[in-house]
Amino acid sequence: MLRPSTQRYSVTRPLYSEDTFEDEHAKVYRKHKRLLDHFIQYFTCTSERAKNAAVSLLPIIGWMKIYSIKDWLLNDIVSGVSTGLVAVLQGLAFSLLASISTWYGLYAAFFPVIMYFFLGTSRHISVGSFPILSLMVGAVVTRLVPDEGPPANITAFEGLTKDEQRILVSASLTFLVGLFQLGMGLLQVGFIVMYLSDTLISGFTTAAAVHILVSQLKFVLGLTVPGFSGPLSIIYTLESVFTQITSTNIHDLVTSIVVMVTVLGVKEINDRFKSKLPVPIPIEVIMTVIACGVSYAFNFSENHGVDVVGKIPNTFESPIAPSLQLFQMTAVEAFPIAIVGFAVAFAVAKVYSVKHDYIIDGNQELIAFGASNIFGGAFKSLAASTALSRSAVQESTGGKTQIAGLLSAIIVLVVILGIGFLLEPLPKSLLGAVVIVNLKGMLMQVVTVPYLWKKDRPDCIVWVGTCLAAIFLGLDLGLAVGLGLELLTVVFRTQKFALASFSVFLNLLQIYEPEGVKIFRIPSPIFFANIDFFRDKLKDAVGFNPLRILRKRNKAVKKIKKMIKKGELTLTSNGLQATCSMPIEESEEESNMEDLDKPTDYSDLPIQVNWNTELPANIRVPPVNIHSLILDFSAVSFLDISALKGLKALKEFLRVNVDVYIVGCDPYIIEKLRNCKFFDDEIKTSIFFLTIHDAMLFIHDRYKFWQKEIKYQGNVHGPLDHSLYELVIKLGLILN
Repeated sequence: MLRPSTQRYSVTRPLYSEDTFEDEHAKVYRKHKRLLDHFIQYFTCTSERAKNAAVSLLPIIGWMKIYSIKDWLLNDIVSGVSTGLVAVLQGLAFSLLASISTWYGLYAAFFPVIMYFFLGTSRHISVGSFPILSLMVGAVVTRLVPDEGPPANITAFEGLTKDEQRILVSASLTFLVGLFQLGMGLLQVGFIVMYLSDTLISGFTTAAAVHILVSQLKFVLGLTVPGFSGPLSIIYTLESVFTQITSTNIHDLVTSIVVMVTVLGVKEINDRFKSKLPVPIPIEVIMTVIACGVSYAFNFSENHGVDVVGKIPNTFESPIAPSLQLFQMTAVEAFPIAIVGFAVAFAVAKVYSVKHDYIIDGNQELIAFGASNIFGGAFKSLAASTALSRSAVQESTGGKTQIAGLLSAIIVLVVILGIGFLLEPLPKSLLGAVVIVNLKGMLMQVVTVPYLWKKDRPDCIVWVGTCLAAIFLGLDLGLAVGLGLELLTVVFRTQKFALASFSVFLNLLQIYEPEGVKIFRIPSPIFFANIDFFRDKLKDAVGFNPLRILRKRNKAVKKIKKMIKKGELTLTSNGLQATCSMPIEESEEESNMEDLDKPTDYSDLPIQVNWNTELPANIRVPPVNIHSLILDFSAVSFLDISALKGLKALKEFLRVNVDVYIVGCDPYIIEKLRNCKFFDDEIKTSIFFLTIHDAMLFIHDRYKFWQKEIKYQGNVHGPLDHSLYELVIKLGLILN
């Protein structure tokens, strides 16, 4: 590669005012649709649009058409059984957070899953109870039906026991959460999740993990601690725990310690040897079986005062109608629960959709979770979202579609109707220990604070402020405080101006793009609220998804190497030729998705692959019609941590042989990129240029794609393409 500094150019053009420039150069106007045009388009119905609407509303139609029984069914069965066992245990454990009877947590692993199977767009998340949502539901339950004192004055409570009152609150709240989510989905406001930055969610979930940890101390220590709600509730809970610390049940404490140490150790083994283990060791299930046996054999409940799960009904309870009076009293808490539940589920679903290369729809996800919670609330289920650990089990054990989710629901059904009685001697201290162990990932997020303080202090303030507010004021108020801080940081960044030492960029009304070059201008700062929009628009502009192209190329190279090794491809004077008519099909399981995201390995190939020509053995990879991408950062005044993570996706372009150039970037941003360790062996500082002019001339010298000799102002220049000649005239460039 030639060094940019070896190339020089001069600029000579007339002095332009806005009026004289518009007189000489026609302005390009974009046609804007009127409100009536949008209205007509929205309500116009065609057969194709009706078909697309049906597939959009029922995503099961889309993936069922491509379902491979031979390749996928066994994986889904193994994944469904594994996930179902984990779902049973987590359902029992997370119901403790909601301050309701344990078996209602099992309902959350059954009813919502059935509805999501038909309506959800993610193929890999495991729907069911989620500890943060259960804790937020529990705060409402204990506020309206406290452990000590009379319940709230609600007509529907008349004639009900305390447990029944709590179930009514939980079910009505879940129903209302579903109504909020369904309404937002129908109104197409799935974009709302964009305003919850990664930093805010990290701080919020860390605070929630602290609340969950404190709430489980009473089960781990075997104490009787009343439930508290509202601001400073965590302080009151800790005060109650420490005043009773001398009454700790040693059997509960020992059980919890043994379970936590064992589960943490085995989980570490699972992580370290996940490539060698066919499925993760289900240590939580194993410890549950052992604990049930020991508790039953030594009669922990009677002889040692250990609190156990107790009676689990072997039938479903009748559905109930939600209370409208409860709707009025819980609406303020229901809305943040709906937002948090959807945000977490959508974030997890997005990770797996990128990894497995399919599309999820945020609005449809809102509809799916809304319908799931409405259906579940009618049957006394907890509010449903997805648990990260449970979804990881479903995906890592080979789950391909929501058939795995459906099978996990069947496992839960078997437990409820058939073998639930075997879990009756299970100590609640084990459930508390399991909950605490699963908080490890959320609690470890605190290590990001020093990094944020050094690299992006406004984001650090959002993290710390959200976390502290959620811990001391409660999760609902903490989320509101976090959103307020996030808004303030955006205002602060946009009001902060830097004085540039020079400016050589000419902002044109029109720019001609030579063949093979795409110029993309970013008209605003890049931050958490628009980074996904930026990436989507960039893919639309270039006309392809670089990650998808990279994966297809890596699969093709693996297939070519395999066929050469087997003698099914031979090297001839015309290149590689297939010796058989049918190529070997490679199943999805043979390709590690993480390996497919790495740079293409061309070693051991006897010939260079031209991806824009026809490949042998009917191997098809979409062509890439550009070789250079110029990103105009002249209007980008700041980046946040979410933007830095998103810009790392530029590696995907580099790995498919598309050179990326960033122009007009503020020196402050380049310095921030250096401080945040953005540059590496692939993304280097040499991709930054002062202006589009510099980048275009560097591309010209590198690719030599100009083919026509021209003369301009008496000087002879190198061969130029006509479209680039127009660009040269437009910019007034003279090549030296």
